[in-house]
Amino acid sequence: MPDYDVLCIGNAIVDIIAQCDEAFLADNGIIKGAMNLIDADRAELLYRRMGPAVEASGGSAGNTAAGIASFGGRAAYFGKVSRDHLGEIFTHDIHAQGVAFDTRPLTGTPPTARSMIFVTPDGERSMNTYLGACVELGPEDVEADKAAGAAVTYFEGYLWDPPRAKEAIRLTAQHAHAAGREVSMTLSDSFCVDRYRAEFLDLMRSRTVDIIFANSHEIKSLYQTSSFDEALAQIRKDCRIAAVTRSEKGSVIVNGDDTFVIEATRINELVDTTGAGDLYAAGFLHGYTKGRDLKTCGDLGSLAAGLVIQQIGPRPRQNLKHEAEQAGLG
Repeated sequence: MPDYDVLCIGNAIVDIIAQCDEAFLADNGIIKGAMNLIDADRAELLYRRMGPAVEASGGSAGNTAAGIASFGGRAAYFGKVSRDHLGEIFTHDIHAQGVAFDTRPLTGTPPTARSMIFVTPDGERSMNTYLGACVELGPEDVEADKAAGAAVTYFEGYLWDPPRAKEAIRLTAQHAHAAGREVSMTLSDSFCVDRYRAEFLDLMRSRTVDIIFANSHEIKSLYQTSSFDEALAQIRKDCRIAAVTRSEKGSVIVNGDDTFVIEATRINELVDTTGAGDLYAAGFLHGYTKGRDLKTCGDLGSLAAGLVIQQIGPRPRQNLKHEAEQAGLG
C-alpha cells in the first residue's frame, strides 16, 4: 500500500489577495487572467499600491495538496521556502492542513515567494508572482522515499520556469515510475504553455506524465488551434488520461476512446476563481487514488472547484470529505 495518495510538487508561494477594479489592472500594466512573473522591485511596488489584502499560503500544487488532505487523503509536498516570516506562514499553514512537508528551508536570500493576486468584480484573478526562494528547488530536495511511496505524483507546469526544478521533477518521476507509480501534471496557464509547448508535449508523448490537467485555453494553446474539439482529439492521442476544465461548462475527461462529460457544480455566487483548477485536481486525484471511476473523479473535482470559487482564497474552508459525503460522493 502506498505511504501517500498524492505527492504534490510546486512553487511554495504565499498569496496576497486583494480586490480591485479593471482600471487598476490597466493603470499598472497587469495582464488580466494571467500569471505574470515579476522581480523584487515590482513586487514591492504592487504591494504598496494594492488595497486591503488577505495573506494565505498558496502555490498551485500546494493548494492541491491541501485539498487532498481536506478530502481525507494522505498528501505530501515538495517546495522551497526561505527561513523568513512568509516561509513560516507557508510551513505552518500546510502542516495545519495535514500535509507532509519536510523540504529544507533556504537560509538567507532570496526570500520566500509571494504572489500579489488582484481579483476583479467578475471573479477573475490576475497573478503577479515573485518566485524568490522557489528558484532554489533542485534535485537535492527530492525525498526518494516520498517519490516512490506516493500512488500519484502531481506537479505544476509553472515549475518549468525555474530551471533546476526541472531536474527535480525528472528525478522524482524516475523514482515514481521505478516503483510502479503514476505521474501527473497541470499545464498551469496558457502563457506557461506558450513558453514550454515542445517540452510539455515531450513529457506527455514520452510517458513521463500519465495524467494531464488543463483548461480549455491551455489545451488550445498547446495544440495552437482555436478549436476545443480539435485540441481534445489531439490530447486524447498524446496522454493516457486528460481532465480538461471548462469553467461554467464543467469539464471533460478523456481516456483512450472513452469520454466523460462532467457538469459544473451549481454555485450561489462567484467570488474568486483563484485555486479552481488546483481544487479540481485535488478532487479528481483523491477519487483516482481511492479507485473511483473517472466520472466520479470528475464529479469530486467539480465539487471542490465549485466550493473554492465561492470564497476569497485558494484553500477550502469547508471539510471536503464532509461535503463529498453530503453530495453523495463519499
